[in-house]
Amino acid sequence: MKNIKLKVGESFITLGQLLKFEGLIQTGGEAKHFLAETEIFVNDEPENRRGKKLREGDRIKIADSAEFIISFIISRD
Repeated sequence: MKNIKLKVGESFITLGQLLKFEGLIQTGGEAKHFLAETEIFVNDEPENRRGKKLREGDRIKIADSAEFIISFIISRD
């Protein structure tokens, strides 16, 4: 399972942004097509909305291949 770290000040990342960040799609416009053809689960529930907000602790599973968990980067002041 890969850990996706949110930057300081971010409270979420969208599912579409995650797909692009991980190189599963090249552009945001590809997200809708990808989600229509690929099983994705967020916290064990089916998800197909590219704008779904992923927050700390969310677990994402893409088909039978990749798994991610969302976490925060801790700021050291």
